[in-house]
Amino acid sequence: MSAVLVLDSGAVSRLAERSRSVVALLLALREAGLWPPVVPSVVLVECLEGHAARDAAENKFLKTCDIVEEVSEPLARRAALLRRRARRGSAVDALVVAVAEPDGTVLTSDPRDLEALASHAQRVRIERI
Repeated sequence: MSAVLVLDSGAVSRLAERSRSVVALLLALREAGLWPPVVPSVVLVECLEGHAARDAAENKFLKTCDIVEEVSEPLARRAALLRRRARRGSAVDALVVAVAEPDGTVLTSDPRDLEALASHAQRVRIERI
């Protein structure tokens, strides 16, 4: 199984900016075979505002991603276990880490809670964007 790149809400918002540094990062991710990234649908709750004009950049970027729409019962239970063991992080953060298991990488703008969750996960790396 190949490694997966999972984005949290901060990563979606940052990558939607399309600055020179972001474009360079996107090219590097493609060259490394980490494209398209996976975005659990629950992440959209945190990175979108529900307003077409304000969400335009994020929506355009999200079209390039693989959106995981279903949260299966086993995945939800795994996320709950990670959250209990870490004693921190939101339900969305826990799901992001669980989706990255095993051997995946989570890209985030705020690694603190995700690192705590990943310390209880199966070989999940957290990278700051």
